[in-house]
Order: sequence, then C-alpha cells, then structure tokens
Amino acid sequence: MNKYYFLHLCSLIFVILSNSGCVPALMNTQDPRPANRELPRQFPSLPKEAADVPNTEKAPTVPNNISWEHFFKDQTLIELIEMALKKNQELNIFTQQVFIAQNEIIAREGEYQPKLGLGAEAGVEKVGEYTHRGATDSTTEYEPGKFVPESLQNYSVGLQLSWELDIWSRLRNASKSAVFEYLATIDGKHFLQTKLVAEVASTYYELLALDKQLEILESNIAIQTEAVELVRLQKDAARLTSLAVKRFEAEVLKNRSRKFELIQKIIQTENRINFLVGRFPQPIPRDASKFIEITPRNLSSGVPTDLLGNRPDVKRAEHELEAAKLNVKSTRARFYPALSIEASTGYESFRSEHLITPKSIFYNFAGNLTAPLLNRNAIRADYFTANSRQIQAVFDYEQAILKAYTEVANQLTSIENIHKTLQLKVQQVDLLTESNEISNTLFKAARADYVEVLMTRRDALESQIELIELKQKQLISYVTLYQALGGGWTSSIDQR
Repeated sequence: MNKYYFLHLCSLIFVILSNSGCVPALMNTQDPRPANRELPRQFPSLPKEAADVPNTEKAPTVPNNISWEHFFKDQTLIELIEMALKKNQELNIFTQQVFIAQNEIIAREGEYQPKLGLGAEAGVEKVGEYTHRGATDSTTEYEPGKFVPESLQNYSVGLQLSWELDIWSRLRNASKSAVFEYLATIDGKHFLQTKLVAEVASTYYELLALDKQLEILESNIAIQTEAVELVRLQKDAARLTSLAVKRFEAEVLKNRSRKFELIQKIIQTENRINFLVGRFPQPIPRDASKFIEITPRNLSSGVPTDLLGNRPDVKRAEHELEAAKLNVKSTRARFYPALSIEASTGYESFRSEHLITPKSIFYNFAGNLTAPLLNRNAIRADYFTANSRQIQAVFDYEQAILKAYTEVANQLTSIENIHKTLQLKVQQVDLLTESNEISNTLFKAARADYVEVLMTRRDALESQIELIELKQKQLISYVTLYQALGGGWTSSIDQR
C-alpha cells in the first residue's frame, strides 16, 4: 500500500512540475529588447553663418563632473545653494522616499530568510456529549481515576519556524530589484539637487539683472529730470513750445512707473529665492554693480558618452531598467512550484500545572510543495505587466539619453550665439550712448529737434536694458549647460 501511494505521489508531483514549467514558455508576450546605448561621437557644431561672426572667446565644451562649489564664483550664491540643499522642502520630502526604498530592500531580503516566532495560547472549549469526541473524552482517563474534563482548557507555548526555499530565485531577484530601485531613488534625489542648484543660480542671476536694470533706469530718470528743467527754461525763453515740455515730462513719468514694476519684480524674485532655500521672505544681500563683468567658470572638455555617467536622470533610468528586468524573472518564477518548510515545537496541555513537563512537549515538521494549476489569471496578468514595464523602462532609458544629448546640443549652440549677440549688443550700446551725447549737444545748440533727443535717449535706454537681459541669458545658459551635462549634484565633500 505504501509503495503504490509513493508512486502515485511522485507521478502527481511530476505532472505539477511539467505543467507549471511549460506554461510561461507558451505565453504570447511582447519580446523584450536591449536598450540602445549609442550616442553620436561628438556634439554638433555651429552653422557656417554663425561661425563667420568673429569670436574672441573659446566656446564652452562638456565639463567633467565638477562640483557646484567650484563652478560658481559668487560667495553669496554659494551660501544660498548650501542653504537650499539643507532646507528645501521638496528635496527633504524626496529624501524620505530614499529611506522608504532602503526599507523595501530590508523587507524583501527578509522574505527568503527563515522566519522564527514565539507563540502562546490559552483557551477553553466544550464539545457536545453526544458527539464522537464528546463521548470519547468522557470515558478517557489521562491519569488513573481522572477523566478529561467537560470544559476542556488548553494552554500552549512554543516556537514556530517557516522557510520558503527560494529554488527559482524568485525572492532573491525581487530583493535585487529593490536594490536597483533604491539606487534609482538616489539618482532621483541627485537629479532634484541638480535642478535645485540650477534654479537657485538662475533666479539669483535674474535678481542681479533686475537690480542692474533698476540702477540704469534710475540713472536715466535723473538725467531726464534735468532735461525737463532745461526744456522748461527754453520754453520760458520762447525757444520751445509747451508740447516739448509735455513730451519730456511724459517720458519721465513713464520711466518712473516702470521703476515700480521693476521693484515689484525684484521683490518677487527675492521671495522666490527665499522659498527655494526654505525660509520666509527677507532681503538678500548682493552686489550688482559688476553684473556685466561676471564671467562664467571655464568648462573642461569631454565627449557625449560622459552623459551616461554624469546625468542623474540617465543613471536613474538605467537602474530602473535593471530593476524591471529582475521583476520579470521574479514574476515568471511564480508559475513554478514553491517549496517551503514549516516546523513547530513547544509545550501543550489542558491543565496549566502540567504545561511545563516532559509529557507536554510537542513538535511537528512538514515540507510543503505547492504550484498553481487552475485559474492563474492573476499570475499571468502580473507576468504580462512585468514584461510591458520592462519594455517601458527601455524606452524611458532611451528617451533619457536622447533628452540629455539634445539639451546639451541646444545649450552649446545657444551659448555660442548669445556670446556673439552680446558682442554686437555692446557695440550697439556704445554707439547709442555716443548718439545720446551728440543729440544733447545739438539740442542745446538748437541744431536738433526735441523729438530726436527723446527717441535717441529712449533707444539708448532700451539698448542698455536689452544688454542686461542678454547678459542674464548668457549666465543662465551656462548654468543650464552645467545642469544638462550632469553637474550640480556633487559638492567638494562628495568628491573627497
């Protein structure tokens, strides 16, 4: 009898293993493909028309992973960035996500390790007398002259052991996947740091530009106010009409109203920086007197493939891709039989005074082999989902590489073109400044119309404002390039 029972059991196990192992191979899923990691060998150069413009400075190229403390020169800006990296709420919120991912690794590692627990139980039970168990208990002596009580109490204390043998590496692959997901969250934090550093720097340069615009506007208002007095004197001398006086006065009022708009922008920009550094609105000490003279830090050379190691978003996409691959393997293993071991031992008795005695010792040991046979739709759906997410991760990774290369290419050409435009704008400002002085001289000598003076001064003011805005764009373009090349998440401390 035992022989036939054993053969029958072996046949059943063989059928289970055969059916469970063949199903995934017959499933009609999308075929995964490797990610395309190829990049052009160099970044694109400028068009011939732009290259014909004379350029006295060397074009910026790809930087190595220089820390933000070395990239920026302004000490005030460095202090603001340090404060933002410590107190920015969005960054601190994401930091907790890193801790959550770290805890997930611990949880998944515990899944394939033995579990040992201590349990205790106390209860009471009464069964019917006219039942098999009731009739048996009422006539059973556990000691001479002592029968099993009608109200049967039960006390137990002992150890329980359970362990799933990870024969298909399902749990281990899930644990490795958690590691890559954890690394992806770290890269996500680095990407957020890079974005934060760039945003603080760009907003700071915007603030300096607004300060410089306000300085230029106030200087022009003072000059125009003196011009109004001169025009009034000429009107009193019957050399000009009241129309000229009104036009000059209107120009002064126009610039005064523009001044208050600039002041409001300055306040909002200051508050934006204060928000980024995690503090309430307050004045930010700075010096915009030498804004035009600010020169960005020289960038070292590199190749496009550096983006794969420097860009946190590319590294995050790569780690998420590896995690998705392991999730496919882990999900596929759910089709196969699972082998687990369960055991327990301890003391059990229906009388408390007999609980801790050699006769009350119990133990059991069992090996469980289970495999899904019918209604495996949930497992099948999870497997399909894992395959789709793996393919999705491939596209995310390729998109991250394409985005990184495109951003760098755009910023390299942008810096070149802004630099050449800035050179021409400086020449324009110089010419208009000279024209403004000439028009003033001619106007005093009654050889130029007041309309020419107004238009010349207006053009000179606008050109100076445009020069400041162009300088702001140049500085921000360098910051954006630094961010696009993967800089901004490391500090000098990280590189030690």
